[in-house]
Amino acid sequence: MRMPNPRVLAEVLRTGHVHARLRAAREGLTGVRLQVIAAALDLGLLDALGEGPAGTEQLAGRLGVVDHDLLAAYLRVLAAAGLVTGEASWRLTRYGRAVAGDDVVRASYEGFGGYHSELYRALPALLRGGPGRHDTVDSGEVVARLSAAIHPLIRDLLVRTVTARRPRRVLDIGCGAGLLLAAMLEAAPEAVGIGVDVDPDVAALARRTLSERGLADRAGVEEVDIREALAAGLPGALADGIDLALLANSIYYVPVDERVELLRAVARLLTPGGALLVVTTVAGPQVFSRHLDLLLRAQDGRMELPAADVLLGQLREAGLQPDPPERIGPAGAALSAVTAIR
Repeated sequence: MRMPNPRVLAEVLRTGHVHARLRAAREGLTGVRLQVIAAALDLGLLDALGEGPAGTEQLAGRLGVVDHDLLAAYLRVLAAAGLVTGEASWRLTRYGRAVAGDDVVRASYEGFGGYHSELYRALPALLRGGPGRHDTVDSGEVVARLSAAIHPLIRDLLVRTVTARRPRRVLDIGCGAGLLLAAMLEAAPEAVGIGVDVDPDVAALARRTLSERGLADRAGVEEVDIREALAAGLPGALADGIDLALLANSIYYVPVDERVELLRAVARLLTPGGALLVVTTVAGPQVFSRHLDLLLRAQDGRMELPAADVLLGQLREAGLQPDPPERIGPAGAALSAVTAIR
């Protein structure tokens, strides 16, 4: 291999910001890789290869693809990215199987390759007064599946809280995939529970989780916006006292000027001495925290991440007595929990 001319290398080093250029190229390739994999999931290509190895033409038939040459070129990109191998007969690598089969990994590529990065392509129009986004509605199921990534971080806290308080009725507001509701019920075998979520697809996902865990006879899931139901005086299954309510990574989907009203309504559902556990990403200097705050502010309805001290004040204003926040996860994480007692 012929080495580059030293004078050319010296010229490269003298011109521009070399480290910035290298970082831009590295991060650019990372961005390309993200979109490469997201497209494979959207196309159904990884699932199609999960049925078994296939040549390009056979795979095109499975996918309904008519441009075989373009498909072959795309498969070579996926091969370079380490997801598939074997051009004569394409098959998934171990990594490709993990992307297709691990739902948290899959949801991560779908979410960050979708609405998380689409935000920045839409940002110029948003900054000039364009309409707000609707990611929580349009991508509700992916949002719920992504939240499963932090389930282990919250589960230990939930088990400790449930074990100490021994609730008879639990409530999960914005229950997502139902994993945390299931964790509460498993930690309190005598308890019954209710989950609420405004998205029908997400509510169906939660019901499936409860059924798979053998908990369907102890819990139900309602497709309802709890703010509207409580404001209308129609609490439904929530009419009986709740001993422990959970708001896990959902308080920031409520516009700031409506949060105290929601917290006050939830407080009224609690039995005397009952508790509301709020788990949330808080506003902080971390890149993801800043990004999520921007994403929320770009939504129709102007949401935002809560600052820890502001959240404590809102809980007090709602008539609850909050304990000091507890950080969840490793140092530097922006995930915190607050227990507030009625």
